[in-house]
Amino acid sequence: MNWIELSAQTDAEGAEAAAARLNEFVETGVAIEETLIPEAGTRFDPARAFTVRAFFAAHQRDALARAEQALWHLAQLRPMSPPRLRELAEEDWAEAWKKHYTILHIGQHLVIKPSWLDYAPRPDDRVIELDPGMAFGTGLHPTTRLCMGALEERVTSGMTVLDVGTGSGILAIAAAKLGAREILALDTDAVAVETAARNVTINRVQERVRVAHGSLDVLTPRNLFDLICINILAEVIGELAPALAGDLRPGGILIASGILDFKAEGVRDALAAVGIALVERKQEEDWVALVGEMKNGQ
Repeated sequence: MNWIELSAQTDAEGAEAAAARLNEFVETGVAIEETLIPEAGTRFDPARAFTVRAFFAAHQRDALARAEQALWHLAQLRPMSPPRLRELAEEDWAEAWKKHYTILHIGQHLVIKPSWLDYAPRPDDRVIELDPGMAFGTGLHPTTRLCMGALEERVTSGMTVLDVGTGSGILAIAAAKLGAREILALDTDAVAVETAARNVTINRVQERVRVAHGSLDVLTPRNLFDLICINILAEVIGELAPALAGDLRPGGILIASGILDFKAEGVRDALAAVGIALVERKQEEDWVALVGEMKNGQ
């Protein structure tokens, strides 16, 4: 089966908006890539610093047309390149994203190693072997890096952790590598669930990480976690604030990322309204991660 890649270049806010819209039309998820090093002979353009990619099966022409129309409307509001279409054979689709990834060091000890690359770890490295497929969460995006840095600082041995919107499973696996005792990784996208489960097995943490399809509504009975991480969209975090508070023990930690800087105050207020007080704000470029603590007595 052949696939069609739809891509566009835009800025940070445009990438967030484009990914949200494209997810309405695809079943395989949407990838956001940051341009870390411009191509030779080209200047860095912050208005095109992110590339958003979505993949459509060849027969999904109607969905592809609607996706192109959605990007056209977004381009009236944000700087965005014209959509580019590229047809890929099955084997090319499976390999298309690999060329963009390399070994990444995040924080003091976390290392992301794509499964097809070799790496000789140092004694104190916590290596995450990743085969992201089409699921979000490769470590390339600032939101993922911010979350991983906060996890390294906050996870302690024996913690229980909830990862909402797990994508590739990278954050759940990082929590396990950092010593968490039990991690539940949730995602509403079936492809992400399959990818995350595969990565959990690759990293040999399946005894501590459970991957499940769904969102916070699958938690019955309600559980109290020591730490919750959520790397989605600012609006979704705000909407889920009451449910997040309901699953966080008093004194527990929330790490919320995927937030553009001008939306951070709104997310902070939504969390404060349900008893999660801001204790730290981390920022990389236009992206923000908020670290909050659940007040006692909520």
